[in-house]
This record gives sequence, C-alpha cells and structure tokens, in this order.
Amino acid sequence: MKSNLMHLVPPVSRDRIISQFPKWYTPEACLQFKDHFHAQVRTACQQSTGTVGLKISKVVVVGDLYVGKTSLINRWDTAGQEKFKCIASAYYRGAEVIITVFDLADIQTLDHTKQWLEDALRENEPDSSFIFLVGTKKDLVSDAVCERTELDAIRFANEMQAEYWSVSAKTGENVKEFFSRVAALAFEQSMIKELEKTAGHMTQIGAGNLIKLEKNMMETPEGNTQVSLSCC
Repeated sequence: MKSNLMHLVPPVSRDRIISQFPKWYTPEACLQFKDHFHAQVRTACQQSTGTVGLKISKVVVVGDLYVGKTSLINRWDTAGQEKFKCIASAYYRGAEVIITVFDLADIQTLDHTKQWLEDALRENEPDSSFIFLVGTKKDLVSDAVCERTELDAIRFANEMQAEYWSVSAKTGENVKEFFSRVAALAFEQSMIKELEKTAGHMTQIGAGNLIKLEKNMMETPEGNTQVSLSCC
C-alpha cells in the first residue's frame, strides 16, 4: 500500500506499489469483493511517518511435484521429498496465507490439492489463514481446456473456502495480479490486527518486516524476503 514513498527503505520499483485494492480473478471463487482497503488501514497509512513495511506474513506454497511452484515464486523447491515430511509441520505452522498449486494440464494434481491443504491446515488455527487455489501453466492448455478445468477448480475452491486464480509463470499472465492480491489481503489483515492491539495509539507501519514467502518444507532463510511481483 502506498504511503510516504520517499521514505521507503530499500527503494522499490513502482510496479510493486499497491495503491488500490487488487481485484479478484473470478467472482465465482473470491475471498472478498471489496474495492478499497479498510478505512482504518487507509487512515493509518496516511498518518504514519515511518517507512512502509509489514509484520512478517508467512506464506506457504504447497502442491505436487512439477506443478510449477518454483517457477511461480522463483524459490528453491524441495519437491515434496519424503525426507522432509518430518519437518513439514514447522513450516506449515503460523501461515497467514496458504497457496495450493496444481497444473492446469494435469487434472490429477487438482485432485491432490485438498490433501495438501489438509496437511497445512492441521498445523494452524481454524480460519487463521487466507487460502488460495492456483492453476499454473496456463500457457500449455487451450482456452477450451482451461475453461473446462477451471469449472472443476472453482468447485474445489468453494469447497476449500479458497480464492481461485489461473496463472502462467512462463508468460507472466496474472502473476503480478495474483501476488498483489496476496500481499494486499495479508497486509490489511496484519494492519487490522495491529490496530486492534494498539487501539488509541498510532500504528508504526514501518516497524515491521516485509512479507515473506516460504515453500512447503523449505529451509527458513535468515532475515526478510520481499515479495517479488515481477519474479516470473
């Protein structure tokens, strides 16, 4: 969200600045339909004199091998190897956002997303995470195939209480829009929680860290990782 841009540290490119609430992909599977950030969040951003940042928002990305998780967020992929299963819970725990990924060209990977989600939700409090269902490799399927697969995916998303998106990491279609949506929802939720805890006091937006993305069962890096809206 845009606020005091001259004070951003480190500098960010303008295509990563979110000044309007990003729109959903389809109204048939959407978490929120609103067009603007919460009024209290807008006010806090306008009044803050600090730099713009976030309390760390943990985002885990789960899905079958080769569905495009790594291409989507440009990070190391453990590919769900069995030897990492024993430590998976540590990376699922405390997730503000859970992104379940499947391959639009392989319908079987969609069937497996519910199990991936169940594994991640098992380590988190009920209703504590935003859930997204993302179909990748949109460039590999025809419009007709994509449309048919999306009908099934939207049904899955509604059952999973998730928001649905179709993307292509190769062409970049919907990637920036998707991550903008994730960042905006996570940011607003983080800010609202801070405002509730600091009622009557100014929330210092820049006192936190930038949003961090994590893959399922990956080694947690030291420091903070900035969301890259143009990584793919």
